[in-house]
Amino acid sequence: MQRLYLVTGANGHVGYSLVSMLRNQAKHVRGLILPKDTSSRLDQLGIEVYRGDVTKPETLDAFFDLSNTAYQNNDVVVIHTAGIISISNKKNPLLEKVNIQGTRNMIDMSIKHHIGLFIHVSSVHAIPEKPEQSTIEEVQFFDPNLVVGVYAKSKAKASQDVLDAISRGLPAIIVHPSGIIGPDDIGHGHMTMMIEDYLNGFLTSRVQGAYDFVDVRDVSKGIIQAIEHGRIGSCYILSGHRIDLFDLFENLRMLSGRKHKIHVLPRWFASITVPLAELFYRMRKLPPIYSKYSLYTISSNSYFSHKKATEELGYMPRPIEETLRDTVIWMAEVNRVKRTRIKSFIQQFITLKKKSGA
Repeated sequence: MQRLYLVTGANGHVGYSLVSMLRNQAKHVRGLILPKDTSSRLDQLGIEVYRGDVTKPETLDAFFDLSNTAYQNNDVVVIHTAGIISISNKKNPLLEKVNIQGTRNMIDMSIKHHIGLFIHVSSVHAIPEKPEQSTIEEVQFFDPNLVVGVYAKSKAKASQDVLDAISRGLPAIIVHPSGIIGPDDIGHGHMTMMIEDYLNGFLTSRVQGAYDFVDVRDVSKGIIQAIEHGRIGSCYILSGHRIDLFDLFENLRMLSGRKHKIHVLPRWFASITVPLAELFYRMRKLPPIYSKYSLYTISSNSYFSHKKATEELGYMPRPIEETLRDTVIWMAEVNRVKRTRIKSFIQQFITLKKKSGA
């Protein structure tokens, strides 16, 4: 069946990875970006770029319009990736406006246009944490009062709104990625900035902790698998691999060839220096890479299970070592990290890649 894919947040980390993958499969894709965003890399993919804002329903009509196409409403798949990610403890009006009201607007537009399928990209943060090392699996009810942090609460509320809309005729599926990392993040995500700053020598210390990280390309593949094999009303965790920060930085140290290991700060010291870190990144006009909430997150239970997605969708995340390698290569290719700061075999890989035209 020929489908039309409507992807919000097409310039974002997940959005761009997803539209790239869909275009590689010769799918017909419309990408929604903000009015002032550049569309250059999306134009290169050959997708239809629409400008609008999920918080303003009046700007979304053209995005959903099928009048000049051969598609029927049932042929349309809406993939809602647009959202605000925040590691701040402070209340941010944008979280309510984009993550909650923006999702409601997309729900209403999708019901109005009788679309065939609605995929909501949520987060594992919407799922209540279990004690200690208990395995965290999918839930079928979301309560913002059961999760910690303003970002998690916004994702929980939006996820429940999606499930509630099924009774109004919305054919919806929810996916819950864990901590997303990987190449092609032009938006300066927190993990991308952490890796970049480590490779460029700005980040010399860390704290103890661990988290589950997933490759953005595996999230995109999982979304496509959910479209093809998922069940309406189901939720699927798209997690990757839980890794201790020691092992993560050891991988980066090997890739970069750095001789010295990164220093480990006591958690109490990291907590009291959060304001200084925020000031440092504010001066660089970048979001901070750690906060009190992120310190809480890497000490919380992050034993997420993707068993359901594996069994029902065929989802299988790649090794995290591959993700870290490809991220470092991409950073070098786009000059976000100096070539002299990465190992010679990575530089050789980039040279061979250019010669082959890949």
